[in-house]
Amino acid sequence: MAGFIYAENKVPQYQRMYQQAYRAHTRLWKISPRSTFMLTPFTILMWGTFGGCMWMMGRKVMGKNTWFGN
Repeated sequence: MAGFIYAENKVPQYQRMYQQAYRAHTRLWKISPRSTFMLTPFTILMWGTFGGCMWMMGRKVMGKNTWFGN
């Protein structure tokens, strides 16, 4: 069969990794080695959006309708 690749089964390795992280009380979304590459832009975007909303809400309360200036 041309569609099958004979690769080793990595499930036991991943299972050991996740079980060790679980015992160390690591959050599920921080266990994977790729999680820092996914969580860093997400965190920056979320806090940036929150900060921008708070900034404009404060300016709107003060009667200003633009991001900067008058």
